[in-house]
Amino acid sequence: MTAIAGLLLIAAAFGAQAGAEHTSTPASLEGRPPARQISALQPAVDAARPGETIEVPPGTYDGDLFIDKPLRLVGRNRPLLRGSGAGSVVRVRADGVTLEGFDIDGRGGGDLGRDASGVHVAARDAVIRDCRVTNALFGVYLLEAHGSTVEACRIRGIPGKDPGEKGSGIHAYNTERFRFIANEVVDARDAIYLQNSSKGVIRGNRARDMRYGLHYMFSDDNLFEDNVFENGDAGSAIMFSERIVFRRNQFISNRGFASVGLLLQQCDDVLAESNLIADNARGVFLEGTQRVVFRGNIIAQSDAAIVAFDSARATRFEGNSFVGNMSPLLLAGRRLDAVFRGNYWSGHAEPDLDGDGRTERPYRLTSVFDHMRGNLTAADLYVDGFAGIALSLAETAFPVLEPFRVTEEAPLARPPALPDVPRAGGAERRQNYAGLGASALVLALGAWVLRGAA
Repeated sequence: MTAIAGLLLIAAAFGAQAGAEHTSTPASLEGRPPARQISALQPAVDAARPGETIEVPPGTYDGDLFIDKPLRLVGRNRPLLRGSGAGSVVRVRADGVTLEGFDIDGRGGGDLGRDASGVHVAARDAVIRDCRVTNALFGVYLLEAHGSTVEACRIRGIPGKDPGEKGSGIHAYNTERFRFIANEVVDARDAIYLQNSSKGVIRGNRARDMRYGLHYMFSDDNLFEDNVFENGDAGSAIMFSERIVFRRNQFISNRGFASVGLLLQQCDDVLAESNLIADNARGVFLEGTQRVVFRGNIIAQSDAAIVAFDSARATRFEGNSFVGNMSPLLLAGRRLDAVFRGNYWSGHAEPDLDGDGRTERPYRLTSVFDHMRGNLTAADLYVDGFAGIALSLAETAFPVLEPFRVTEEAPLARPPALPDVPRAGGAERRQNYAGLGASALVLALGAWVLRGAA
């Protein structure tokens, strides 16, 4: 296997496939349903004047609904819109439509190739609020729906289908100035998918049990705050985009093959600040990026905290807390110009003799074995085995094998407070992180004592 073939295999799982798998092309637009599939609510919509509010009493309304004028539909006591099973349940084709307070059932039918959705919007300034969407291939699909909002919706995909047989929870294509606020997505292919969709705000959403929590292409100037992406097969992948800001999000428990808490590929000018990136196969993955800044994050309990290709340029890690990761850095290639400054590393067992809060000796992030892991995927099989331990001991005793050296010159001696970083929700998980931190501290102290005795 060639020098970087190992991580190229990993990259092939997401970034390097950035062609067919990672792009989506919208289908031809669904029009007004035929009479046999039309919703029982359609006569009220057809009779309404533009701008009216229609209050829908509780009950079940079978069939698909077509809205072609600006209206506000408000469900009282959660009426159920049960689709025909042939296509999208609600089709919004006029600007300025609001849909609020409905349960929507797609009956598990429709055509994935035609973007069959619980709510399909192809118009501007729509508001989809407090709706619960189940059994639909896509939850809410926005197509050139500039200025639209999806808020406080609960979307659950079709149970039992493989990811390739269903769509995303919230899907935006060629849409600008969107807002996704406080939604919950479960069991979809991708929780949130963005393509050619910029200048949006994604805040307070929660996504779990899907392939990608966040899947993202060619979308610039978006703001992500206070979201939770957890338990994904692949984690979160952001590609070919610029000027993205992540604050106070949680990327946690993404443990599938080659899963990454936060993957950035061909992305420039990204700021990740005060996020929790924990319990992932790989915490952070960087390839082909420029000017990415990680500041004040907790990156913890992952097999590798950072995976970086040498094509990642001008990266800065400042004031982060790296706790309990098996490896601090897997580097693919022979150079890295990243700057590490003011970070805490739980694996760095060095004292703070002058009391300035920083250790007296630099921390080396790379080792021979981690260099092998970065360039040879199969080396992961030996990470906990005798071979890995023996190589580590041999490297310490006989430092004749020298990998490319990446160091932080004066790391923090103690973990920073980082009060803005969210903590994982469950008490058990918090206890695990606390126990992990304590274990790491004990191990670090033990190693320091042994080193001093030697």
